[in-house]
Amino acid sequence: MPGAIYAEGLVKTFGDVRALDGVDLDVPEGTVLGLLGPNGAGKTTAVRVLTTLLQPDSGRAVVAGIDVVKNPNEVRRSIGLSGQFAAVDEYLTGRENLRMVGELYQMRGRAARARAVELLERFHLSDAADRPAKTYSGGMRRRLDLAAALVVSPPVMFMDEPTTGLDPRNRQQLWGIIQDLVAGGTTLLLTTQYLEEADHLAHDICVVDQGKVIARGTADELKAQTGGERVEVVVQEPGQIGPARTVLAAFAEAGRGDDSRRSGEDLVAVVEHTRKLTVPVTGGARLLAEVIRELDTRGVEIDDIGLRRPTLDDVFITLTGHSVEEGEKDDGNGGNGGNGGGGENGGGGDEGRGKPPAARDRDGAGATPAKEAEK
Repeated sequence: MPGAIYAEGLVKTFGDVRALDGVDLDVPEGTVLGLLGPNGAGKTTAVRVLTTLLQPDSGRAVVAGIDVVKNPNEVRRSIGLSGQFAAVDEYLTGRENLRMVGELYQMRGRAARARAVELLERFHLSDAADRPAKTYSGGMRRRLDLAAALVVSPPVMFMDEPTTGLDPRNRQQLWGIIQDLVAGGTTLLLTTQYLEEADHLAHDICVVDQGKVIARGTADELKAQTGGERVEVVVQEPGQIGPARTVLAAFAEAGRGDDSRRSGEDLVAVVEHTRKLTVPVTGGARLLAEVIRELDTRGVEIDDIGLRRPTLDDVFITLTGHSVEEGEKDDGNGGNGGNGGGGENGGGGDEGRGKPPAARDRDGAGATPAKEAEK
């Protein structure tokens, strides 16, 4: 039986750009699916299709048991969406923003006011409830935006990079709120560029690149696909990076078995400005001792050395050949464009900016509940 969010063979193109290229998703009720990938991978386009803001060129999508193409208005009544950018009215207070959203959902005045008070307390915004939103910090605006998406307690939530641009403290606070939502039974699809975030929040992860799902599984399952462990070394001086790389390359070659596609040198990742080198190895703590001895023999002085399991960043590099950050730099699909746009984010514009789906009437997605009532 399909989950609370289900997609099969989704395809969406913008001119020559194939933003979605046969995407399949299945999110069981009450769980979190993390869509992990760089800008331009197709994450936001997938969210826009699943939330009825875009119609797919082909494929099928069902959210909360409702077909998103055949019955978009019914889908909107069952979902909440927090987009990449906090979409709050800067000239309204926090309280007024939430009441407005409630009224757009056709809540009665008393119910909308009560729900606003409840959400302001839940999101730690009560003290700022009667201040204009333009006086809020970035973290406060993001929390208010998320509160607006929860005014009608939707069973299914979509969050498109909800913590992008937040400082660590606000990010941790938002993680706690997300975990509370899921504990209460909400199903969540979360897009993110932050590997740590996907690792921390998601029950399952889909790695997306160039419009395709290239891997899926739990964080541990994906890390197991990468295999082995990683030795990380920080050398004292930039001039010692070369000798250290030579040492680590030898251990990488010894542990890679029959994999002859890449040389040991190619397997050593170097971050020049931090003087850090990372290499996949096998052998555990015993091998780490051998690495230390060999570095000492070569006269390489180190500030730090350690052995760790693969991270999701290692998984992404193994699967795609580049890191998430490199993928962002190479993306050619446009920035945060307007309403029509090409590419993933170029098509995002105002439509995906966290406004309640029931209040939207764009891209042929249908009328709002209020407009339906008028008819």
